[in-house]
Amino acid sequence: MNDRIPSGPIRAVYFDVGETLVDESTEYGTWADWLGVPRHTFSAVFGQTIAQGRDYRETFQHFRPGFDLATERRRREEAGLAEHFNGRDLYPDVRGCLTALKAAGYFVGIAGNQTARAGRLLRELHLDADLIATSDDWGAEKPSQAFFDALIASAGCAPSEIAYVGDRLDNDILPAANAGLVTVFIRRGPWGYFYANQPEAQQAHLRIESLEDLPARLKELTCD
Repeated sequence: MNDRIPSGPIRAVYFDVGETLVDESTEYGTWADWLGVPRHTFSAVFGQTIAQGRDYRETFQHFRPGFDLATERRRREEAGLAEHFNGRDLYPDVRGCLTALKAAGYFVGIAGNQTARAGRLLRELHLDADLIATSDDWGAEKPSQAFFDALIASAGCAPSEIAYVGDRLDNDILPAANAGLVTVFIRRGPWGYFYANQPEAQQAHLRIESLEDLPARLKELTCD
């Protein structure tokens, strides 16, 4: 565990979305279909792009130079193939974790770099959360300070009383820590497995393999 133990209680727990709560395999598979390339080929280039420390969106450029994500999202929607996920795409430990945290008295928030449409889909899942917000809602994306300022304001408590759970170092753990939040790194999804062996992963206050462990592990972070 990180030796920077918070001095006070944690009152709020916020979660990233992609690969923290939602398994994005289906969504990236549909992008491969849209681009007309085999799904395993798309996945291989996607993984290589991440491993090289590049923006994952460069994957699309590899297959279609000049690719504009916002434009293609509109085209997919017009074609009746808009981004979509449902309860089957949630990791199996999500609902139990959120319910346990709520029962323990935490404010539970979900906030990530997502479109307004993704936000609507999340709300339709009826998750046990007090707040669901997206970067579109706040007009700011991770890893910007503006995103975390909006998150802190929505929690209504001090940054040191908020834990942020995510699978990425660049977008989640490091900027959240810079904003004064308590950080929880979860090893899953392409970023989670890649970043797990990076030295910076040790900067997280907690490192977990499953959300099932989170409610109990949070108790480690409160000084008597």
